[in-house]
Amino acid sequence: MTNPVPLAEVWRGPFLESLHSGHAVVCDASGDVVHAWGDPQAVVLPRSSAKMIQALPLVESGAADASRLWTEHLALACASHQGADIHTRRVRGWLDHIGMGDDDFRCGAQTPADPDAAHALIRNDARPCQYHNNCSGKHSGFLTLTRHLGAGPDYIDTLHPVQRAVREAFEDVTGHDSPGFGIDGCSAPNFATTMQGMARAMAFFAAARPDDDSARASAAGRLREAMVAYPELVAGEGRACTELMRATGGRAALKTGAEAFFVAMIPEQKLGVALKIADGGTRGAECAIAAILVKLGVLNPDHPATRKRMNAPIRNWRGVETGMIRPAEGFA
Repeated sequence: MTNPVPLAEVWRGPFLESLHSGHAVVCDASGDVVHAWGDPQAVVLPRSSAKMIQALPLVESGAADASRLWTEHLALACASHQGADIHTRRVRGWLDHIGMGDDDFRCGAQTPADPDAAHALIRNDARPCQYHNNCSGKHSGFLTLTRHLGAGPDYIDTLHPVQRAVREAFEDVTGHDSPGFGIDGCSAPNFATTMQGMARAMAFFAAARPDDDSARASAAGRLREAMVAYPELVAGEGRACTELMRATGGRAALKTGAEAFFVAMIPEQKLGVALKIADGGTRGAECAIAAILVKLGVLNPDHPATRKRMNAPIRNWRGVETGMIRPAEGFA
């Protein structure tokens, strides 16, 4: 067992003030470790970084095509969105399209993270709905698959056909039997695996092609390409997933998860990346994933989206530069 290693540093003037440690793994398409920091066998909950895996049964089962879903829907199935109008309008349209409504969700209501959407609710003296939940795209996919399978309404139950299909796909692409699960913020089970398992899964997605003969590989390729085509639907304006995907010019698909998890798929090199900051600090995860993407040659270190997160200046309320957040010495 290897302890977490330093991945990101926060400096104030000449003093190292804070340190974010964690684990990071890069795998190739065969599942072999290409680069590793910390412990590749650390058992983790990937949280929302696993959404594209959770969406595999939606596509490979034929449910997505039978329901005539668009590429935008597939991007939303992988999303942790802001609850902005561009997200909720599409989710509501998706529900209408499959003959279901907000009450069919099991994700819970959530105040939108998008300021305009949140302020609109306040002005209208309205409460948030479940379609505002950042995971409503994923749950729309679960509902679509539920209808396709003719299964019962409690699609978040671990014994439900939808979650059984998710677990089978998850264990297949990670290459490990999952040791268990936690319940995510949206009430769906989140299956555990190792850091190498998640990097292996992302390498599978990176190497997959939409025209592959394998239904699972074809589904993975379609989902990855949907994320790259619609980065604004995967997260939202100002978010790291959206901005860094745009900054790579489509050379990488990215997804964050709660408690400072991050994954990346790099198709041209058929590489997958998994990253976990041990203290759950998002700023550390964003700095570290940017550093890895720079190391792998798919992100320009001087791009504004990179500089916002890696070697990023920290300013006080007067605008005075007081320090920076940067990759830890010797990392990436």
